[in-house]
Amino acid sequence: MTVAYSVIVPAYNAGRTLGACLGALTAQTVPRAQYEVIVVDDGSTDDTAAVAARFPVRVLRQANRGPAAARNQGARAAQGDLLLFTDADCVPAPDWLAELAAPLADPAVAAAKGAYRTRQRRWMARFAQIEFEERYALLQRSASIDMIDTYSAIYRRRVFLEQGGFDEAFPAPNGEDMDLSCRLEAAGCRLAFAPRALVEHTHVDRLGMYLRLKFSRAYWRMRVYRRYPGKMARDSYTPVLLKLQTLLFAGLFPVTVALLFTRHALPALAAFAGLMLALALPLARRAWARDRAVALGVPAVVLLRAGALAIGSLLGMLRHVWRRPDRRRDPAARPAAGAGRAR
Repeated sequence: MTVAYSVIVPAYNAGRTLGACLGALTAQTVPRAQYEVIVVDDGSTDDTAAVAARFPVRVLRQANRGPAAARNQGARAAQGDLLLFTDADCVPAPDWLAELAAPLADPAVAAAKGAYRTRQRRWMARFAQIEFEERYALLQRSASIDMIDTYSAIYRRRVFLEQGGFDEAFPAPNGEDMDLSCRLEAAGCRLAFAPRALVEHTHVDRLGMYLRLKFSRAYWRMRVYRRYPGKMARDSYTPVLLKLQTLLFAGLFPVTVALLFTRHALPALAAFAGLMLALALPLARRAWARDRAVALGVPAVVLLRAGALAIGSLLGMLRHVWRRPDRRRDPAARPAAGAGRAR
């Protein structure tokens, strides 16, 4: 039987989690003969390769170059017409492959994304899951989407290769999936959401780790926004209120701090706190219906999140937007091959 699907898992020092991922991938409801699983060992120094060798999967190896390069190598070696991606710390549900492939029964759909779930009980992980579910609700209300996350993703191999795959200039898993999504959308490709294509994930469960992640996401997203500035204002995946919170923190927090030493200090603090609270209420209401203990902490975390995003965005602008690009090294400064447009 011809292999129809190629599931690609980039793995770097993933020995602790890879076994559960591959166990789930080799027990899908789709007949095993119809799909292959490819693990790309991205220069691991732990037992990643040994763990992968215990499963009926193909293992490719490369020097450590990051997940974008690892996924691209897997795509080039794939036999299936459809490429599926997940991460080594994800455990796909038994029907994950079938559910993720379902939207591509429509020949007009070029790619689709699934969703996260978690069983974690720590407060921060529960908040992160509710945050993801806010985004999923937004996607379900959208007529079309413009973001395919690689933790649960499928692409037509032909389209993926025509668009050049993931930009390997992104050194970490931060922005390369959004960059490819924007390229696909600009090329006229239709992207879909498959909410029942679920992978179980271990979210960050400590506040400091969460804020560092948000800072990093915002920092690298500026590289994407330089290529696609319209996405800075609106996209199908990011709640508008989240963008407003970030903008409010970046614009008003410095003013508020400056006024702390004047007679306007209390009104300024009250106004800033009131605006942030108002913008946090929709997420707090969503959390209240699901997890009241999380809901009570939403305003404080939203404030800290806005700060991490604002600082990451400002530093990212300094690095990726306002800095004059090196046209010899930065593909954002060159026309896309065969497209005649700047990315």
